[in-house]
Amino acid sequence: MALHIHEAWILLFVIPALVTPAAISHEDYPADEGDQASSNDNLIFDDYRGKGCVDDSGFVYKLGERFFPGHSNCPCVCTEDGPVCDQPECPKIHPKCTKVEHNGCCPECKEVKNFCEYHGKNYKILEEFKPSPCEWCRCEPSNEVHCVVADCAVPECVNPVYEPEQCCPVCKNGPNCFAGTTIIPAGIEVKVDDCNICHCHNGDWWKPAQCSKRECQGKQAL
Repeated sequence: MALHIHEAWILLFVIPALVTPAAISHEDYPADEGDQASSNDNLIFDDYRGKGCVDDSGFVYKLGERFFPGHSNCPCVCTEDGPVCDQPECPKIHPKCTKVEHNGCCPECKEVKNFCEYHGKNYKILEEFKPSPCEWCRCEPSNEVHCVVADCAVPECVNPVYEPEQCCPVCKNGPNCFAGTTIIPAGIEVKVDDCNICHCHNGDWWKPAQCSKRECQGKQAL
C-alpha cells in the first residue's frame, strides 16, 4: 500500500513539467487594443507619381491625357514627370479695361471704360460740354477729351469787363482810350484841360489819345 502512494506523488510532479509555455497558443487570447491600433497605421495610399495626374478636384488622369488642372488654368498633358501645361501668348488687356475675368487660360476684358474724365467729371462718348465760358469740348470714342478755346478779339476799350458766363471781355461804355490818365470816349474831341483837346486813334484803342494844344482859356494878358 505504501508503494502505490509513492508512485502517485511522482506522477503529480511529472505532469506539470510536461505543460510548457509553447503549448499555449496566442489564438486562444484576443489581441490588445494597442496592437489593433498599430495595425491600422500601416495603410497604403495610392501613389500616382509616374502613373497619372490629379487636378484641383482630385480627379485622376492617365498618362498622355489632356486636362485642365483648374478652371483658370491652361490645358496640360499628363506625363510621367507631371503635368506639362501650355503657355500661350495671351492678348494684352486694354489699358482702359475696368473689368477683367480670370475664368480661362488667358484673362479676358469684359468691360471697357465708355466715358471720358475731365477735371474730375465724367462725360459720355460724343457728349459735348463747356467746362468754362471760353472752352468747347467733346468726349471722343477714344475716351479722350478734345477742346477748342475761343480766340477773343482785342477789345475796343481800355477798361473791358468780364460778364458772367461770357468768354470774352466786353466794353460796357463803348470804345475809348487814355488821354494821360483820363479815359475819354472815342469818336469825339474831348477837352481834357484848359489848353488840350484830345481824341482817340481810329481803330487803335490801345494807343494814347492824340491831343492838340489850343489857346488856354483864362490866360492872363501880359
